[in-house]
Amino acid sequence: MAERTTDRTTNRRLFDLPNLLSMSRVVLAIVFPFTHRPTVQAVLIGLAAVSDFLDGWIARARHTASKWGALLDPITDRIFVVVALATYVFIGALTTGEYFTMIMRDLATAIGFLVARAVPSLQRVTFKARMAGKITTTVQLLVLIAVPLAPTLVRPLVIVVGVLSVWAIIDYTIALQRARAAA
Repeated sequence: MAERTTDRTTNRRLFDLPNLLSMSRVVLAIVFPFTHRPTVQAVLIGLAAVSDFLDGWIARARHTASKWGALLDPITDRIFVVVALATYVFIGALTTGEYFTMIMRDLATAIGFLVARAVPSLQRVTFKARMAGKITTTVQLLVLIAVPLAPTLVRPLVIVVGVLSVWAIIDYTIALQRARAAA
């Protein structure tokens, strides 16, 4: 009987409001490639950004942060961003180089996560969002909005994302090294 209670608790946590807000970004990602109007694209990006802010804010305010939320939030963020960027590359609004600049930090952190899980001394390390990553994500969202609404700002903003991504990669690497030393 205790197993059923645990399953119900897990399901309740999985489908709480912050996690539903996170999962809404997957729905937005599915819709995004089929939008062709710049204002609709900007609205979808805005909704993704608002849901990203609200899911964390609500989880902290209600003290309902969970492992599910910690897992869902960054995954759904990346799904939305990668789909939006791929859509822009497909329609010619971004170059392949700009695409890879935009996802450089995401690729590096995914590789870092996999390596950390493979190294026994790092398996207990908890990965948490860091300010450098949050700032990078914010500027990534600005690029996504600039593509349909202010195309002349795209290239300079992509350069900023590139610089911020390098900073975020270094920051995450240092944090991981410190966690490794403390473990």
